[in-house]
Amino acid sequence: MREARGAMTIEARVRAGLMATLVAAAASCGGDAEAVDGGNDGVLVQGTARVINVETATVERGEFVEIIRLTGIAMAHQDVTVSAQESGVIRRVLVDKGSTVRAGEALFQIDDEILKSQVEEAAAQAALANETWERRKRLYEEDQVGSELAYLEAKYNAEQSAARLALLQTRLGRTVIRAPIVGVLETRMIEVGTMVNVGTAVGRIVSIDPIKIAAGVPERYAADVEVGAVATVFLDVLELSNEGVLSYVGATVDPGNRTFPIELEMANPGGTIKPQMVANVSVVRRELADAVVVPQEALVRVEAGFVAFVVEGAGEEAMVVSRSVVTGPSQQNGVVIEEGLEPGDRLIVVGQQQVSAGDRVNVVGTRER
Repeated sequence: MREARGAMTIEARVRAGLMATLVAAAASCGGDAEAVDGGNDGVLVQGTARVINVETATVERGEFVEIIRLTGIAMAHQDVTVSAQESGVIRRVLVDKGSTVRAGEALFQIDDEILKSQVEEAAAQAALANETWERRKRLYEEDQVGSELAYLEAKYNAEQSAARLALLQTRLGRTVIRAPIVGVLETRMIEVGTMVNVGTAVGRIVSIDPIKIAAGVPERYAADVEVGAVATVFLDVLELSNEGVLSYVGATVDPGNRTFPIELEMANPGGTIKPQMVANVSVVRRELADAVVVPQEALVRVEAGFVAFVVEGAGEEAMVVSRSVVTGPSQQNGVVIEEGLEPGDRLIVVGQQQVSAGDRVNVVGTRER
């Protein structure tokens, strides 16, 4: 047994010595042998230096639009509760709910028999008072007959009678409840025979073309959002998109959610968009016409901020250079680089987490912007 173990030890020593001899021979033949896979993804070992496979993208200038994304709610352009202006019993319903109405169109009729009688009585009194005044006027001014007091009494009595007639005529007109706006009679709150008083709600009219989209903007954007800003609205449920401008920007911040309100209007032919639908609102915060924009994942975070790795040289001379960058606004996967990169730089966009300044690289692909 001991002899067998000794023989195995001698054999192992011989093999180790032979391997060392082969390695030394290979080294003496030069260090630029074929690259050998070092076992790491994308990393090759060539001689004594490592070569890393990377992809690059050429840095260019272009347009950058920063968007504020919000959740909004569709609202009626006008939403009016119609109320009775006279007391009485509803005698006729002239429009069914769901009907489109014009401004001034009759909706309901209140019993007007008593007011009609009062108007006739007032009209007769006004006619008598006016005739008395005309006669008193001629006698006093032309013939100097009568006293000044009787003259003034006749004058003011005629004016008072005319005013009372006008009042009753106005009240009689209000026995017909009319639509104050163009829209849809969304709700009818009374039926024939319902007793109403002044101020009793009888219906609700909504105007939905155009329709309003309302949203709340976080207070940190207060300096960037103003009336006239361009906004895009998308309603998922309808797969409908439209563009408009802000018509209203609130002057105060809601202390509950730290947002200020905005509104914009959009056309709604046929009433497809209904109030209280949820909408995605995109408001343009700012536009940069000539900005250096790169993918966010191409940047590597370090203690002092961010760095980007670019490739300088070509072929076997391709080498990594580290650039400290100053970032600006970002949107989705793009970020503006304010300092550190220039158009034409070959930015590493795949493999940037594996490289360090001074590494040799093999550019295996170039991305189009």
